[in-house]
Parts: sequence; C-alpha cells; structure tokens
Amino acid sequence: MGTLRLLITASLVTVIVFGNVIAEEITWHASGKGGAVAAGGKPAVAAGLSMLKKGGNAADAAAATLLALSVTDFGYFAIGAEIPLIIYNARKKEVKVLCGLGGAPLDPKAMDWYYQNDIPGKGGMKAAPVPGALSLCVAEVKLYGTMSFEQVVAPSLALLDAGDKDWHPKLAKTFRKLIETEINTVGTREEKLQAARDRFYKGDIADALEAFYIKEKGFLRKKDLAAHVTRIEDPVKVQYRGYTVYKCGPWTQGPYLCQTLRLLEGFDLRKMGHLSADYVHVLTEALKLGFADRDEYYGDPLFVDVPMAALLCDRYTRLRRPLIDMTRASAEVRPGDPINMKAVKAPGHYLPGVGGTTTCVVTDRWGNMVAATPSANRPYSICPETGVSHGNRLRSLNTTPGHPNRIEPGKRPRITLTPTLVLKDGKPVIAISVAGGDLQDQTTLICLLNLIEFGIMPKDSVRAERFSTGHHEGSFNPNPDRRKTLGKLGDLAVEDRISKEVIDELKKRGHKIRTFSGANSHPVMLYVDPETGMMYAAGDPRVGRHAAVVEKITP
Repeated sequence: MGTLRLLITASLVTVIVFGNVIAEEITWHASGKGGAVAAGGKPAVAAGLSMLKKGGNAADAAAATLLALSVTDFGYFAIGAEIPLIIYNARKKEVKVLCGLGGAPLDPKAMDWYYQNDIPGKGGMKAAPVPGALSLCVAEVKLYGTMSFEQVVAPSLALLDAGDKDWHPKLAKTFRKLIETEINTVGTREEKLQAARDRFYKGDIADALEAFYIKEKGFLRKKDLAAHVTRIEDPVKVQYRGYTVYKCGPWTQGPYLCQTLRLLEGFDLRKMGHLSADYVHVLTEALKLGFADRDEYYGDPLFVDVPMAALLCDRYTRLRRPLIDMTRASAEVRPGDPINMKAVKAPGHYLPGVGGTTTCVVTDRWGNMVAATPSANRPYSICPETGVSHGNRLRSLNTTPGHPNRIEPGKRPRITLTPTLVLKDGKPVIAISVAGGDLQDQTTLICLLNLIEFGIMPKDSVRAERFSTGHHEGSFNPNPDRRKTLGKLGDLAVEDRISKEVIDELKKRGHKIRTFSGANSHPVMLYVDPETGMMYAAGDPRVGRHAAVVEKITP
C-alpha cells in the first residue's frame, strides 16, 4: 500500500510515485470525478489520491494527506501540532467537527508561572500545548475511514525513509512502533487503531516525550498526554443564500465568518459588482464587526460561556448591520452586546481592546467530504528520540484577567485555523482551507463569495484579487494588554491588481490603504457540482498549493 518509488532521470530529477499516482504530474488545479484532493506539497496530494484510487474514502485520503503534509510541508505543519477538521459523513448525512488541538498543561504550578512571567511569545516547550494532530488522524480513520494506520501512513514512511533531515528516521521509527502495536493487537480494526494511538499518548512514546519536556523545562507531562482526547463536536452553522456554511466552534476563529455572512446577507453584493469599491468596502466593514466580536467573546467553550446562539441570531444581526456605513470606513473597534441585545458594547476592563499553516480538502465518489487546516507555529521543539516536532500554539492564549481566552489548565487556545464546509440541499458542495493566520477567514470569505455570488470556479477563485484588514487583535500575541495587540485601525490591504479607480474611492471613504503584490494567503478549494457530480479542485499556484482528481476530465 502506498509504495514509494524514486526514479532518477537523466536530469537527476527524483520522481515520487505512490501506487500509480505520480506526484510530479500533479498540478495546481484539476477537474473530474471519482474523488479529489487539494493540499500543499505534491507528494501529500499524491498520498491522498493514492488512497482514493485503492478504494479508500475521503477520511482515509485526508488522513494520508495530513500525515504526509507533516513531512512535505514541515515548517508549516508538524505531527506534534494541531489540526481542526470538518467532515461530512454521506452514510449518516451529518457534519461533525474533529478537534485535533491539545490544551495547556494541567499543572496549576504551570499556570502560576504563566501569570507571573507571561506566555512565551517566541516559542519553546513552555509555549507548546499537548500534541493533537496524531490523535486526530487516527480518530478520523477509526470513526470515518475504512483502512488501517499502516495503510494511511505508508506514503509518509516512504517520504521519511527517503528524506535527509535528522528527525526523519526518528519519526519513521515512531510511526513504525505504532504500526507494530496495531498489527500485534488482537481485535477489530477500530481496537487496533486505538491501541496504536494509545502507545503514543500513554506508552513508551509518551515516556520519551515526557523526558524531553522535562529536559527542555516545559510543563507538559505524561498525564497531559494521557488525558488528551480528540473531541467530536457539532459545528457552528449559518444559512447564506440557500447554502449552509459549517465552521468549527469558538475554540477557533471560524464562527466570525458566520457572523460576517449574516451581516452581508442584507446587502445586494451581486448588484454592487465583483471587486467594486462598494463590494470591497462592505466586506471590509462587515469583517471588522466580526473580528471585534471574535476578540471579545471567543474562547474554549469547555471553559467559557460563549454566547454563540445570540451572536448568530436574527435580532443581533439586525442590530449590528446598520453599523456599516457605506460612505465611511470605521476606525473603531466595536464589539456588540449579544447578552443585552445592544449593537455596541460599553467599554470593559480588558476591551481595546503568522505562523506556519498548510491546507487540506478532500472528497470521494460516495459523497463524503473533508476540510482540514493543519498547522504548527515555528520555531519547533523537536524531541530527538521520537522525531516529534512541537509548535507553540499556547501563545494564542493570554493572561488577561477575565478574558475568555486567558490560559487555564487543560484549556485549548483560540486558534486561527478554520476549515470550511458548505452544503446545498443537503449535499456537500464546497470545501475550503486557507493558511494565513488572521487572514484565513478573510480569504475564505472572498473565495466563498466568488463562487456563490459570482459563479467564479475554484481554478479562478483561488487566484482572484484579494484584500484584507488588520483592524483586529493579533492572534499570536499573548500580551495581557490586548490594546497593544491591535493592528492598524482602519487598515485595508489591497492587491495591486485591483483597479486604481477602486483604490482611490476606498481612500475617499477613509480606508488606510496599503498595497501588496502576489498572494497574501494560501487557499485550496473544492467544488462539487450537485447536478453533474463533476469535481473541481484548485490551490493557489503562487504559494505551492496543488490539486488532483481520481478520474481527470477537462470540461
């Protein structure tokens, strides 16, 4: 399964082949049937596609892609980091969220240290949460897939065996230990997968990780690893123009996209015209309001009462929508008050007041669909015995008294990672994943509206002109004074391909314009035509995104 072949040509080019999938033949877009994968590195896309071609489903393919991304996209993602994932199960006809994000250390003494010294903003093991990615990959295959861990990890092992980094053979050894446990465990496929996973979090691998944590003066221990679970949760969802948009909960920034869409549904975006001054303006102003509520209310719902239903309700949306002035750009931070149903909240005691990420979306011939956004903020802390690399996601928490995202034992940080799944008439039709920190859902919004409002297909949508605002708190700055994490108020960055006439008009409305060249984020996108079943997959070629389908058809 997934055998790697290295073919050395006359020009000394290494060709990677999994089964009959040749990685070098994969480009940045594809259309066809039978299944599709869009992600980062070509070999990772090839890994997922090879699972689909061997009869695996979208869950199997996504797991293989994610595991391979920990090798091909190292620096953007690592197996000791985190993955939020949304999956549509065609058999059950339901959407679920899998949380592949670990929490803060359980030791109260660690909390005392953080509140006395602040959360390290530059990395190190003191800034690392429990590694959640490996558990998620196994849980996905166990709950929704059909294959073994040995099968889905085979492409990653082949890449590691052919690699030349110091950690490659160590991580390969760790993966082979998990395969050994899976093979030697007596029981069902699910019991075998669970046993393999438990060796990482409760067995000798956990022992090796704990020894590394102690050596690096980190706070995580084996009890933190043993307590970790991949939570299966209901998604947050809203209706928009006949589509149902699904996001992960407020332990991510995802629900603010839902809030933004609710505000925008009250405007005739199509009549405004694609990339007109009115269009760019109204999206920017709606995003500012969504960001303000994100920064004010979002946090791990296991620890804080996030008023999600009120934030998304009709009454609150109607109160907030008139705050958008079509003639003037706002230079204020204006969270609302969904508890008391007021458009703007009175100032409070903490009120103001890009790390590495890659991408993965998959669908299959049975109608299952997956969107995931794997990530690991650098610099990494690499365990020399296991080859497991850890990021520093705890810096997305803070030590601000009373803040919903303040650090607590076992608490998940409110992360920027935010995959998107969209259904129409009960069928999955769109999956989007974007790398880019606080830009992620800004780019998702643009790609989503490109398709829904203007019929722009993934191939063109992922390359279309983009814009963004820095009018929000920085998600990677743990400074307890949240006012000091604010970006430039009124900021609007526009790609230099947007017309001068539009830029001049936006300046007149008070936007503080800055221009940029090239891609400011890394999107991948899937669209399945509900009438024909044709699958369209694409990733922005300017930033090394790739896509492939099982049965290629050029329409």
